[in-house]
Amino acid sequence: MARGTQLKAIALLPAFALVGLTVACGAGGSGAGNVGTSTSASVGAGSGDAVAKDDALAAMVPADVKADGKIVVGQDQSYPPNEFVDNGKPAGFDVDLGTAIGQVLGVQMDFQNAAFDGIIPGIGAKKYELAMSSFSITAERLQTVDMISYYSAGTSLAVLKGNPDGLKIDDLCGKKIAVQKGTTQVEDLDKKNAACTGAGKPAIDITQLQAQTDVNLALTAKRVQGELADSPVIDYAVKQTNGQLESVGAPYDTAPYGIVLPKNSGDYGKAVQGAIQKLIDSGEYKKILDKWGLNAAGAVTKSEINPAS
Repeated sequence: MARGTQLKAIALLPAFALVGLTVACGAGGSGAGNVGTSTSASVGAGSGDAVAKDDALAAMVPADVKADGKIVVGQDQSYPPNEFVDNGKPAGFDVDLGTAIGQVLGVQMDFQNAAFDGIIPGIGAKKYELAMSSFSITAERLQTVDMISYYSAGTSLAVLKGNPDGLKIDDLCGKKIAVQKGTTQVEDLDKKNAACTGAGKPAIDITQLQAQTDVNLALTAKRVQGELADSPVIDYAVKQTNGQLESVGAPYDTAPYGIVLPKNSGDYGKAVQGAIQKLIDSGEYKKILDKWGLNAAGAVTKSEINPAS
């Protein structure tokens, strides 16, 4: 991860309104899913229309992956609008795009909910056959897995409305900041913290939480003064909290999201990349972006395998 947005506000309100009932780890309907356990579902395409199978691309999917007619997808469903739980089912941009990729490849996508920091290890352990959970493509991740690009997002800072504590993205020294475990924002805060202490300023008081929905709650409950997350997620949080939050400054450190596959995936990676490119070229990709209100500036015109990070 690093790990916005025009949604049906009433239908998706539980992503924030109900999260307060399950502060510890989130629960179905909260947008957090059952983090740490697994749920699965197969859902329809993002636009509601069936996406045509591409026989040539489907033939490139390894036999052991498609033997059961599905691809098992690791996903942390606590990151709305990209992936979350709505009425007990996986929902979001990544779910719709992933489902459309599966349709191109002639398989169902079986979305398994898990803690974010356990997903890439789960790829290595063959627990998952693919991971799609707002993973930013980084040089460190590319050492152990293949990644196929499909969107670009930056990091944003959210604060309480009016920014009562005067937070600035380039000076968080001495502030209480929440972030989700395992994300690139943790690394970002570590660097910012080192700069603070190196300059003789107070350290950042960093709170790491398992689910992004709990990070949002920590801020709205005023237990922290700010939060860092991917720009689409912050955009969504601002809209869904009905004016309780606002973003500060422009997104920074923009990087592509990547679908995660085992290292040296060969034709499997080419099949997934080809499916994404087919969806881009057909316009289905844009329909899914528009449905979830993701900023068009983050759209990619060319999907790549292991792009330079």
